[in-house]
Amino acid sequence: MEEAALPFPAGGAGKGKETPITATVSPGIDVERLETGAFPGSGSYFCTTCNAQLSLRERDRLPECPRCGGMDFRRDSIFEPMQEHGQTAELAIPSPDSAPNWLATARSALTEPGRYLAWRDDEGGVRTAAVGPGWTRIGRSAAADIRLDDPSVSRRHALIVSELPDSLRVLDDRSLNGVFLNGEIVEWARVGDGDELAIGRFRLFALEL
Repeated sequence: MEEAALPFPAGGAGKGKETPITATVSPGIDVERLETGAFPGSGSYFCTTCNAQLSLRERDRLPECPRCGGMDFRRDSIFEPMQEHGQTAELAIPSPDSAPNWLATARSALTEPGRYLAWRDDEGGVRTAAVGPGWTRIGRSAAADIRLDDPSVSRRHALIVSELPDSLRVLDDRSLNGVFLNGEIVEWARVGDGDELAIGRFRLFALEL
């Protein structure tokens, strides 16, 4: 901790002699360690094991890390950006699993030709959303076209762009935890029928009928 003396005129600007006031300058920041189950308040937090980040609201409970299952976190800081917490390349990358059993059921339930995303919600139910022409916003925000309400999902996480007849792409919308296509982190990539998108702790599958 360093202290710097700053001249300030006593008795008002431009009057009297200068009286030093003290300003505290900290070369670093002491970040409190937090554990799963805590209610740390709104802000961004990173896992001390794999550096994955979470974005929490005021009343959100700190969950287990969606990447590695870790339970220790620290509050992120504008003075220590994510890149300085560790090597980005060392982040745990979700490996693509085989198509889940429910995916065939979700596909058979589709009746209208088009493009869709299918995923399981917190209650275990299967949800599908049509992907229309143009941009589809995915995130935790209430304004998202596909809302995934979980701390591991950024408010603006990803964009899907559908251009007929055969182009479907995904774009990372500057999210904290990234977008994974079939287990590979991507910023912008083509998505095909049956491909898996990992967005936070959710697995979404592209379906085309």
